[in-house]
Amino acid sequence: MSINCEILDLRAFLSVVELENFHRAADALNLSQPALSRRIQKLELAIGAPLLERTTRHVSTTALGAELIPLVRRMLEEFDTSLFSVRDVGSQRSGLVTIACLPTAAFYFLPKVIKQFSLEYPNIRFRILDLPATDGLQAVARGEVEFGINIMGFSDPDLMFERLIEDPFVLAARKDHPLAAKSEIQWGDLAPYQLITVHRSSGNRTLLDAALAKSNLKLRWSFEVTHLSTSLGLVEAGLGISVLPKLATPQEDHPFLVTRPIRNPEISRTIGIVRRRGGTLSPAAERFMSMLIGTWAEPAAAR
Repeated sequence: MSINCEILDLRAFLSVVELENFHRAADALNLSQPALSRRIQKLELAIGAPLLERTTRHVSTTALGAELIPLVRRMLEEFDTSLFSVRDVGSQRSGLVTIACLPTAAFYFLPKVIKQFSLEYPNIRFRILDLPATDGLQAVARGEVEFGINIMGFSDPDLMFERLIEDPFVLAARKDHPLAAKSEIQWGDLAPYQLITVHRSSGNRTLLDAALAKSNLKLRWSFEVTHLSTSLGLVEAGLGISVLPKLATPQEDHPFLVTRPIRNPEISRTIGIVRRRGGTLSPAAERFMSMLIGTWAEPAAAR
Protein backbone atom coordinates (compact mmCIF):
# COMPACT_ATOMS: atom_id res chain seq x y z
CA MET A 1 0.00 0.00 0.00
CA SER A 2 1.43 3.40 -0.97
CA ILE A 3 0.91 6.54 1.12
CA ASN A 4 0.14 9.64 -0.89
CA CYS A 5 1.43 12.72 0.92
CA GLU A 6 3.41 15.80 -0.10
CA ILE A 7 6.47 17.45 1.40
CA LEU A 8 4.30 20.46 2.26
CA ASP A 9 1.95 18.22 4.24
CA LEU A 10 4.90 16.97 6.29
CA ARG A 11 6.18 20.50 6.82
CA ALA A 12 2.73 21.56 7.99
CA PHE A 13 2.56 18.71 10.50
CA LEU A 14 6.05 19.41 11.88
CA SER A 15 5.40 23.14 12.13
CA VAL A 16 2.22 22.61 14.16
CA VAL A 17 4.06 20.14 16.43
CA GLU A 18 6.99 22.50 17.05
CA LEU A 19 4.91 25.66 17.53
CA GLU A 20 2.03 23.87 19.33
CA ASN A 21 -0.42 26.23 17.68
CA PHE A 22 -2.24 26.30 14.32
CA HIS A 23 -2.23 30.11 14.08
CA ARG A 24 1.53 30.45 14.62
CA ALA A 25 2.24 27.53 12.30
CA ALA A 26 0.08 29.03 9.55
CA ASP A 27 1.94 32.35 9.86
CA ALA A 28 5.32 30.60 9.73
CA LEU A 29 4.34 28.73 6.56
CA ASN A 30 2.58 31.73 4.95
CA LEU A 31 -0.66 29.74 4.80
CA SER A 32 -4.18 30.55 5.91
CA GLN A 33 -5.40 28.48 8.85
CA PRO A 34 -7.99 26.67 6.69
CA ALA A 35 -5.25 25.77 4.19
CA LEU A 36 -3.04 24.49 7.00
CA SER A 37 -5.91 22.44 8.44
CA ARG A 38 -6.55 20.88 5.02
CA ARG A 39 -2.92 19.82 4.76
CA ILE A 40 -3.03 18.18 8.20
CA GLN A 41 -6.32 16.45 7.35
CA LYS A 42 -4.86 15.22 4.06
CA LEU A 43 -1.83 13.76 5.86
CA GLU A 44 -4.01 12.10 8.50
CA LEU A 45 -6.18 10.64 5.74
CA ALA A 46 -3.10 9.27 3.99
CA ILE A 47 -1.77 7.77 7.25
CA GLY A 48 -5.20 6.48 8.20
CA ALA A 49 -5.24 7.78 11.77
CA PRO A 50 -5.26 11.09 13.70
CA LEU A 51 -1.84 12.62 14.32
CA LEU A 52 -2.82 15.68 16.36
CA GLU A 53 -5.17 16.27 19.26
CA ARG A 54 -6.72 19.75 19.12
CA THR A 55 -8.19 21.79 21.97
CA THR A 56 -9.15 25.45 22.06
CA ARG A 57 -5.80 26.46 23.56
CA HIS A 58 -3.35 23.70 22.82
CA VAL A 59 -2.30 21.19 20.16
CA SER A 60 -0.54 17.94 21.05
CA THR A 61 0.37 14.78 19.17
CA THR A 62 -1.37 11.46 19.39
CA ALA A 63 0.80 8.41 20.16
CA LEU A 64 1.16 7.75 16.43
CA GLY A 65 1.96 11.40 15.75
CA ALA A 66 4.72 11.39 18.36
CA GLU A 67 6.17 8.23 16.84
CA LEU A 68 6.28 9.86 13.40
CA ILE A 69 8.08 13.06 14.47
CA PRO A 70 11.71 11.79 14.21
CA LEU A 71 10.99 10.08 10.89
CA VAL A 72 9.39 13.22 9.42
CA ARG A 73 12.30 15.37 10.62
CA ARG A 74 14.80 13.06 8.95
CA MET A 75 12.82 12.92 5.70
CA LEU A 76 12.57 16.71 5.49
CA GLU A 77 16.22 17.26 6.30
CA GLU A 78 17.31 14.72 3.69
CA PHE A 79 14.99 16.32 1.13
CA ASP A 80 16.36 19.80 1.84
CA THR A 81 19.93 18.53 1.72
CA SER A 82 19.29 16.80 -1.61
CA LEU A 83 17.99 20.02 -3.16
CA PHE A 84 21.20 21.85 -2.35
CA SER A 85 23.47 18.94 -3.29
CA VAL A 86 22.05 18.64 -6.83
CA ARG A 87 24.29 21.52 -7.87
CA ASP A 88 27.39 20.09 -6.22
CA VAL A 89 29.92 18.07 -8.19
CA GLY A 90 33.08 16.08 -7.52
CA SER A 91 34.60 16.55 -4.08
CA GLN A 92 32.04 19.24 -3.25
CA ARG A 93 29.18 16.73 -3.02
CA SER A 94 27.13 17.25 0.11
CA GLY A 95 24.65 15.19 2.05
CA LEU A 96 23.60 13.96 5.47
CA VAL A 97 24.30 10.54 6.99
CA THR A 98 22.14 9.64 9.99
CA ILE A 99 23.10 6.47 11.86
CA ALA A 100 22.47 4.75 15.20
CA CYS A 101 25.60 3.35 16.79
CA LEU A 102 26.54 1.46 19.94
CA PRO A 103 28.25 3.94 22.30
CA THR A 104 31.43 1.86 22.48
CA ALA A 105 31.67 1.60 18.69
CA ALA A 106 30.83 5.30 18.34
CA PHE A 107 33.68 6.18 20.69
CA TYR A 108 36.44 3.87 19.52
CA PHE A 109 36.35 2.88 15.85
CA LEU A 110 33.70 5.06 14.19
CA PRO A 111 35.69 8.35 14.41
CA LYS A 112 38.60 6.83 12.47
CA VAL A 113 36.36 5.92 9.55
CA ILE A 114 34.53 9.26 9.63
CA LYS A 115 37.88 11.08 9.57
CA GLN A 116 38.99 9.07 6.54
CA PHE A 117 35.62 9.60 4.83
CA SER A 118 35.61 13.36 5.50
CA LEU A 119 38.92 13.77 3.70
CA GLU A 120 37.22 12.56 0.53
CA TYR A 121 33.76 14.05 1.15
CA PRO A 122 34.29 17.14 3.34
CA ASN A 123 30.76 18.51 2.81
CA ILE A 124 28.85 15.47 4.07
CA ARG A 125 27.43 15.93 7.57
CA PHE A 126 26.82 13.22 10.17
CA ARG A 127 24.10 12.78 12.76
CA ILE A 128 25.11 9.98 15.14
CA LEU A 129 22.64 8.59 17.70
CA ASP A 130 24.82 6.73 20.22
CA LEU A 131 22.24 4.32 21.61
CA PRO A 132 22.17 0.99 23.47
CA ALA A 133 21.59 -2.08 21.31
CA THR A 134 17.81 -2.35 21.70
CA ASP A 135 17.21 1.38 21.20
CA GLY A 136 19.49 1.41 18.17
CA LEU A 137 17.60 -1.45 16.54
CA GLN A 138 14.30 0.35 17.14
CA ALA A 139 15.68 3.53 15.55
CA VAL A 140 16.59 1.56 12.42
CA ALA A 141 13.24 -0.25 12.32
CA ARG A 142 11.29 3.01 12.67
CA GLY A 143 13.29 4.71 9.94
CA GLU A 144 14.74 7.37 12.25
CA VAL A 145 18.19 6.53 10.90
CA GLU A 146 19.42 5.12 7.60
CA PHE A 147 21.36 2.27 9.19
CA GLY A 148 22.87 1.23 12.48
CA ILE A 149 26.02 -0.31 13.93
CA ASN A 150 24.89 -2.86 16.45
CA ILE A 151 25.37 -6.24 18.08
CA MET A 152 24.38 -9.02 15.70
CA GLY A 153 22.24 -11.92 16.80
CA PHE A 154 18.85 -10.26 17.20
CA SER A 155 16.21 -11.96 15.07
CA ASP A 156 14.01 -9.48 13.25
CA PRO A 157 12.70 -10.46 9.80
CA ASP A 158 12.49 -6.79 8.79
CA LEU A 159 16.17 -6.10 9.46
CA MET A 160 19.35 -7.21 7.67
CA PHE A 161 22.79 -7.58 9.31
CA GLU A 162 26.27 -7.49 7.81
CA ARG A 163 29.22 -8.47 9.98
CA LEU A 164 32.01 -5.96 10.64
CA ILE A 165 34.19 -7.03 13.57
CA GLU A 166 34.47 -9.47 16.47
CA ASP A 167 34.72 -7.79 19.87
CA PRO A 168 35.86 -10.20 22.63
CA PHE A 169 34.83 -9.92 26.26
CA VAL A 170 37.86 -9.28 28.46
CA LEU A 171 38.75 -8.75 32.10
CA ALA A 172 39.35 -5.16 33.22
CA ALA A 173 41.30 -4.76 36.46
CA ARG A 174 43.62 -2.33 38.20
CA LYS A 175 47.30 -2.90 37.56
CA ASP A 176 47.80 -3.70 41.25
CA HIS A 177 45.07 -6.40 41.28
CA PRO A 178 46.23 -10.04 41.71
CA LEU A 179 44.66 -11.07 38.36
CA ALA A 180 46.68 -8.41 36.52
CA ALA A 181 49.78 -10.59 37.01
CA LYS A 182 48.25 -13.33 34.81
CA SER A 183 48.63 -13.18 31.01
CA GLU A 184 45.21 -14.76 30.52
CA ILE A 185 42.28 -15.59 32.77
CA GLN A 186 39.89 -18.52 33.23
CA TRP A 187 36.29 -17.76 34.19
CA GLY A 188 36.78 -19.58 37.48
CA ASP A 189 39.57 -17.14 38.39
CA LEU A 190 36.95 -14.38 38.84
CA ALA A 191 35.07 -16.11 41.67
CA PRO A 192 37.07 -14.84 44.71
CA TYR A 193 36.80 -11.18 43.71
CA GLN A 194 34.08 -8.53 43.69
CA LEU A 195 32.68 -8.37 40.18
CA ILE A 196 31.12 -5.33 38.49
CA THR A 197 28.61 -6.04 35.69
CA VAL A 198 26.15 -4.12 33.56
CA HIS A 199 22.42 -4.53 34.17
CA ARG A 200 20.66 -7.60 32.76
CA SER A 201 18.63 -5.34 30.45
CA SER A 202 21.85 -4.62 28.53
CA GLY A 203 22.36 -6.46 25.24
CA ASN A 204 25.96 -7.17 26.32
CA ARG A 205 24.82 -8.79 29.57
CA THR A 206 22.19 -10.88 27.80
CA LEU A 207 24.75 -12.15 25.29
CA LEU A 208 27.34 -12.88 27.96
CA ASP A 209 24.94 -14.70 30.31
CA ALA A 210 23.59 -16.85 27.47
CA ALA A 211 27.09 -17.84 26.28
CA LEU A 212 28.23 -18.73 29.82
CA ALA A 213 25.08 -20.75 30.49
CA LYS A 214 26.05 -23.09 27.65
CA SER A 215 29.16 -23.99 29.68
CA ASN A 216 27.24 -24.16 32.97
CA LEU A 217 28.88 -20.97 34.17
CA LYS A 218 27.31 -17.97 35.88
CA LEU A 219 28.73 -14.64 36.99
CA ARG A 220 28.28 -13.73 40.65
CA TRP A 221 28.34 -9.96 40.86
CA SER A 222 28.73 -7.45 43.68
CA PHE A 223 27.95 -4.27 41.73
CA GLU A 224 25.51 -3.86 38.83
CA VAL A 225 25.51 -0.67 36.73
CA THR A 226 23.74 0.64 33.64
CA HIS A 227 26.70 1.90 31.58
CA LEU A 228 29.99 0.22 30.70
CA SER A 229 31.84 3.46 31.43
CA THR A 230 30.51 3.38 35.00
CA SER A 231 31.87 -0.12 35.52
CA LEU A 232 35.32 1.08 34.44
CA GLY A 233 35.10 3.96 36.90
CA LEU A 234 34.37 1.53 39.75
CA VAL A 235 37.26 -0.70 38.66
CA GLU A 236 39.59 2.30 38.59
CA ALA A 237 38.45 3.21 42.12
CA GLY A 238 39.54 -0.25 43.31
CA LEU A 239 36.03 -1.56 44.02
CA GLY A 240 36.39 -4.71 41.95
CA ILE A 241 36.99 -6.20 38.52
CA SER A 242 34.76 -6.15 35.45
CA VAL A 243 34.06 -8.21 32.35
CA LEU A 244 33.22 -6.10 29.33
CA PRO A 245 33.76 -5.90 25.56
CA LYS A 246 37.31 -4.97 24.56
CA LEU A 247 36.02 -1.96 22.60
CA ALA A 248 34.68 -0.54 25.86
CA THR A 249 38.13 -0.58 27.48
CA PRO A 250 40.91 2.01 27.06
CA GLN A 251 42.69 1.38 23.77
CA GLU A 252 45.89 3.18 24.79
CA ASP A 253 48.15 2.38 27.74
CA HIS A 254 46.19 3.37 30.84
CA PRO A 255 47.91 4.57 34.05
CA PHE A 256 45.75 2.39 36.32
CA LEU A 257 43.90 -0.28 34.28
CA VAL A 258 44.83 -3.39 32.30
CA THR A 259 42.79 -5.87 30.27
CA ARG A 260 43.32 -9.61 30.02
CA PRO A 261 41.75 -12.21 27.68
CA ILE A 262 39.39 -14.72 29.29
CA ARG A 263 39.52 -18.32 28.00
CA ASN A 264 37.44 -21.49 28.15
CA PRO A 265 35.15 -20.38 26.68
CA GLU A 266 36.23 -17.35 24.70
CA ILE A 267 33.16 -15.15 24.28
CA SER A 268 32.79 -12.27 21.86
CA ARG A 269 30.06 -10.11 20.42
CA THR A 270 29.76 -9.65 16.68
CA ILE A 271 29.30 -6.04 15.65
CA GLY A 272 27.75 -5.36 12.27
CA ILE A 273 25.70 -3.04 10.13
CA VAL A 274 21.93 -3.28 10.52
CA ARG A 275 19.46 -1.81 8.03
CA ARG A 276 15.85 -2.24 7.03
CA ARG A 277 15.18 -5.04 4.59
CA GLY A 278 14.23 -3.56 1.23
CA GLY A 279 15.08 -0.03 2.38
CA THR A 280 17.13 2.40 0.32
CA LEU A 281 20.03 4.56 1.46
CA SER A 282 20.96 8.06 0.40
CA PRO A 283 24.06 8.27 -1.85
CA ALA A 284 26.07 9.69 1.07
CA ALA A 285 25.06 6.82 3.37
CA GLU A 286 25.83 4.25 0.65
CA ARG A 287 29.34 5.64 0.25
CA PHE A 288 29.97 5.75 3.98
CA MET A 289 28.65 2.23 4.57
CA SER A 290 30.91 0.91 1.79
CA MET A 291 33.91 2.52 3.49
CA LEU A 292 32.90 1.02 6.86
CA ILE A 293 32.72 -2.45 5.35
CA GLY A 294 35.97 -2.02 3.45
CA THR A 295 37.82 -0.73 6.50
CA TRP A 296 36.59 -3.18 9.12
CA ALA A 297 35.16 -6.34 7.57
CA GLU A 298 38.42 -7.69 6.14
CA PRO A 299 40.52 -7.31 9.31
CA ALA A 300 37.73 -8.95 11.32
CA ALA A 301 37.53 -11.90 8.91
CA ALA A 302 41.28 -12.39 9.07
CA ARG A 303 41.28 -12.79 12.86
